[in-house]
Order: sequence, then C-alpha cells, then structure tokens
Amino acid sequence: MRINKFMATCGVASRRKCDELIASGHVKVNANVCTKLGLQIDPEVDLVTVDDRPIRLTEKYVYYMLNKPCNVVTTVSDPNGRPTVMQYVPSGKYRIFPVGRLDYNTSGLLLFTNDGDVAQKLIHPSFEFGKTYIAEVKGMLDNNTLNHLRNGVDIGGFVTSPAVVEVLDTQQNRTRVKIVIHEGKNRQVRRMFEAVGSCVLRLQRVAIGKIKLGDLPVGKCRELTKDEVAYIKSA
Repeated sequence: MRINKFMATCGVASRRKCDELIASGHVKVNANVCTKLGLQIDPEVDLVTVDDRPIRLTEKYVYYMLNKPCNVVTTVSDPNGRPTVMQYVPSGKYRIFPVGRLDYNTSGLLLFTNDGDVAQKLIHPSFEFGKTYIAEVKGMLDNNTLNHLRNGVDIGGFVTSPAVVEVLDTQQNRTRVKIVIHEGKNRQVRRMFEAVGSCVLRLQRVAIGKIKLGDLPVGKCRELTKDEVAYIKSA
C-alpha cells in the first residue's frame, strides 16, 4: 500500500495533507525518515510513525458535519493560539480531521472524518461535489457581472470553472447570492467576486453536493446519516 494511502486510511489526514507531512520529514518508516511520496509499505510488517507517534489502520470510520462559526481556523492546531474547528467536534477514540477548509471569516458546512478515501473524493474536483455558498455582497450585480461569474473568472493565474449563480434578494445596497462552485481554491468565492469588482460581506457554505447544512445550529455538529455516507462513497 502506498504510504500516503496508508496514512489517510489510518485517519491521519487527507492524502494531499499526508503528502505534505511526508515531504516535510514528519514521517518515519521503521525509524527511518521517509520523504518518498510513492513508497510502498506493508501495514502488517512496517512501523509507520508521524512525529514519532505510531499509526495503525483504523477499525471504524466516522463522519461528522459541523456548522463552523466565523473567526475559527480550519486546522487541527494553530501556532498562534486561535480557536480551531477541532474544539467543536468529538474528541473520542477516533482521530478525525477536517475535509478541506473554510476561511477564518467564513461559516457553514464543514465535514470531518478519519476515512482518507472519502476525504479524497470530497476534495478532488473530478468527483463533482459542488459546493454551495450563500454570499452577501456589497452593491447590486447587473446581468453582465452575473454572467461573468457564471462563465468563469480569472482569480489570479487561475480561471474558475463555470458556476451556478442565482440572486436571492437585494436590499439596502446589498445583494444575497447563491453560488455553486466545483473547485476549492483558497478564498475562491471571495476572489471571484473581487475579480468582478464586488466585495463579499458575509459568506456561508450551505451544501456539499447533496449533503445540506439544514438547520444545524452554528457551532454544533452531528454524525452523517448512513444515506449521506453512502451517497459520498457511491460517487
């Protein structure tokens, strides 16, 4: 088994994050630092450690949804002492991690799991899990601006894929917009609106694919249903 898949299966992090841990020297195989991303290991024989902590295959996978508050970082820990999303999810026997990220000042749906394969499906754009946001932006948006967002905009060396954009309402020089994107670039929705001369005042993610935030209160989490997990795995 490739070492990044083994680490993800053990619930360390997503495969992409595991690659980062390997490349930065945090991972050892049989007491030797490993920096080879494609290394094949035998889970029954080889001892793999992350920061000198042994990891083993997880016996059970768990899946959670959090309604992330604003002003919280999407990391397992923060060197600057800021609150992290981990304080809102169960800290039991299973080591879970956030799938993807939400910006510090963005709220809404964030998923957690110790299942690396499921995390990979949710993160990789080829699986087409559209991410739905409600954005409150400054000013009014004309049809040309909306069509620009729908057709893809350059957010600094990267042109976004076509997006679904729908105006929900306008009031007091502000517009509420529903936008569905398929990538997950850093600050992507905010950068898209900046590219068309607008400014996001408030942003909330309300769905990933068919998994919806619903009426889950801010700061609360729940386990995904069997149907929600099956939906992800069937992609």
